[in-house]
Amino acid sequence: MAAESMSAPGKANRKGGQTKRPLPGLEEKHQLPIFENSGLDKDEDGGDLTDSEESIFSGLEDSGSDSGGEEEEGENEDDDDSGVEEKSMKDKFSKRDVKMSEVARKEEGERNGKLDESDCSLRLEQLGPTPLGDEYEEDTSDEEDIRNTVGNIPMEWYKDFPHIGYDLDGKKIYKPIRNKDELDEFLDKMENPDYWRTIQDKMTGTDIRLTDEQIDLIHRIQRGQYGDAKFDPHEPSVDFFTHETMIHPVTNHPAHKRSFIPSLIEKEKVSKLVHAIKMGWIKPRKPRDDTSLFYDLWAQEDPNAILGRHKMHVPAPKLKLPGHEESYNPPPEYLLTEEEKLAWEQQEPEERKLNFLPQKFSSFRAVPAFSRFIHERFERCLDLYLCPRQRKMRVNVDPEDLIPKLPKPKDLQPFPTTQALVYTGHTNLVRCISVSPSGQWLASGSDDCTVRFWEVSTARCMRTIKVEGAVRSIAWNPNPVHCLVALTVDQSVIIVNPCLGDKLLYNATDQLIASFEKPEEEPVQPVEWTAAEGEAFDEGFRLIIRHNKLVKQVTWHGKGDYLATVIPDNGNAQVLIHQLSKRRSQNPFRKNKGMVQCVLFHPIRPFFFVATQRYVRVYNLLKQELTKKLLTNCKWVSSMAIHPGGDNVICGSYDSRLAWFDLDLSTKPYKVLRHHKKALRGVAFHRRYPLFASASDDGTVIVCHGMVYSDLLQNPLIVPVKLLRGHEITRDLGVLDVTFHPTQPWLFSSGSDCTIRLFT
Repeated sequence: MAAESMSAPGKANRKGGQTKRPLPGLEEKHQLPIFENSGLDKDEDGGDLTDSEESIFSGLEDSGSDSGGEEEEGENEDDDDSGVEEKSMKDKFSKRDVKMSEVARKEEGERNGKLDESDCSLRLEQLGPTPLGDEYEEDTSDEEDIRNTVGNIPMEWYKDFPHIGYDLDGKKIYKPIRNKDELDEFLDKMENPDYWRTIQDKMTGTDIRLTDEQIDLIHRIQRGQYGDAKFDPHEPSVDFFTHETMIHPVTNHPAHKRSFIPSLIEKEKVSKLVHAIKMGWIKPRKPRDDTSLFYDLWAQEDPNAILGRHKMHVPAPKLKLPGHEESYNPPPEYLLTEEEKLAWEQQEPEERKLNFLPQKFSSFRAVPAFSRFIHERFERCLDLYLCPRQRKMRVNVDPEDLIPKLPKPKDLQPFPTTQALVYTGHTNLVRCISVSPSGQWLASGSDDCTVRFWEVSTARCMRTIKVEGAVRSIAWNPNPVHCLVALTVDQSVIIVNPCLGDKLLYNATDQLIASFEKPEEEPVQPVEWTAAEGEAFDEGFRLIIRHNKLVKQVTWHGKGDYLATVIPDNGNAQVLIHQLSKRRSQNPFRKNKGMVQCVLFHPIRPFFFVATQRYVRVYNLLKQELTKKLLTNCKWVSSMAIHPGGDNVICGSYDSRLAWFDLDLSTKPYKVLRHHKKALRGVAFHRRYPLFASASDDGTVIVCHGMVYSDLLQNPLIVPVKLLRGHEITRDLGVLDVTFHPTQPWLFSSGSDCTIRLFT
């Protein structure tokens, strides 16, 4: 086509460099024969010779031409041919004229040879200046691809539509009719030499061929260089300011008055800083430490020390040296007999004492090569790297330092040391004992169905009362105003007046019991209260409280009006509290957790201690709630005692442990003592002295010093001071109960040998 033939020279020119503009005078002269003869103004179909529609909408803009329509230097053919659709016809004709002048000049040059410069200058003078068009008409430097006007949006939004956007007239820009599949892509890759520099414009869907300049720019950016190849980052700096001192000042204003007067604002700031430093809000900077941060790690180290440079290096254990059995000519006793050889072969390799058979050779030359040499070396290597080794640091400790520093028992006196009296008279086990508040009388209950009252100082039996069964528990009323003893016999609790001591005292006690008046409406009670009459009254019985099941223990409140009983097999009514003055009984617990072993009242506060097999629960009787739950770490609690201060509890157990609890410290034992060899039957605190004792089935009583300090930060001091023996073990039972004298450092113990012993 004509258009194609016309564009070829233009391409050649552009590839060679910047297209030369024809001189103004020559342009008009050479146009005439072209219009007449060549017919280049129209193509064969009569079409315009200007750029085709395809070249106008190629998708890449012109890089911009200088004034006068001069074409820019560049290698992109499509760039040079591109334009904007809305150019006027005048623009098209001006472009066409430029191209026609180029063709004419070429043909004329071929015929007549190249024009001299002198001829050019002469003709320029003759022809005169030619009026140029608008210099900005061809300037497209700041134009962008404005063919698709959808803006900066994700083009994925158009993937389900046949068009890809809208042009300047608002008409749809349709996608290419046929999208390339993988086969087209592969053929294009094989046949198109410019495939590697072709990219797709997502805005228009057309393919764009990158120019050499654009590819060079991409390579420079990938290498981390500057985009502009002409930019020199290391060009010499320009000294904008002279180094010579100028004579005249830049400004010559007279000095302001405030430059001579001290600043009030600065004075206020300084005063604030001084105040902040005085108040300690601003601290002075710490002096800079110029010592080096780096030091020789091994400088102060002895390489021969155990903790030397290679602390964890453990040398490999040495091999055992060969013995006589490994000799080539061992003594005859080291050689195995046929039976021993047979037994050796039948043994597992791990069980054999020797991993080889001793052999005898006449000379050293006759010894063959060791067949298991490689196996032995391999096993040695396995031993070296598979067996873990560690260095055990032996600490040189004096055994004396491991024993806690305890005071000497001599410094902790007084405490009971020797047996003073033996109270004999019972014919069976003496299960329980109790001392009167005055310390003058001792009551004991036995399996021989008797209760005996003894004078402490003389061991004389003052009175014996027969009951219907074995006495399991006995307790003297702690209130010195009342002369009463409570004892448990089978299913009953009997309140006894022993009628010992001051006559006025025990008569007053009888009057107090007799003064009770029955209420009009008797409440329903879990037990039955009965007043003793006739012979029972003469025996000393005053009140009988009958229960449904066997009563195991009885204990008094500190004021002497309340007493608590333990009935282990009574379901949810295992603990009952009785009030003596009103003859009322109540079950304090709706439900019992576990089998109750023993109960105690707190000596000062309204707390109630309930010991089950493994736990001790502390209840607040006023708030009617559980306060603490002590974990005894024992299998079966047997007995319990509370310190007179009320903050410490000891528990004895059938697994021969004694646990000391500090209630302010923890719910776990402060100390567990395992001094006894058999089950503990009873524990007791002294009311005045820092002493406590434990009785066991091994026939011994251990007395310990247990000092509780008023300083809460100091832990109690527990020191075993004396082991008391005397009771004989009968029927595998030893000492069954133990109690202290209320005022003296004396100890009473009752045993299975039918005796009561006093240690002073």
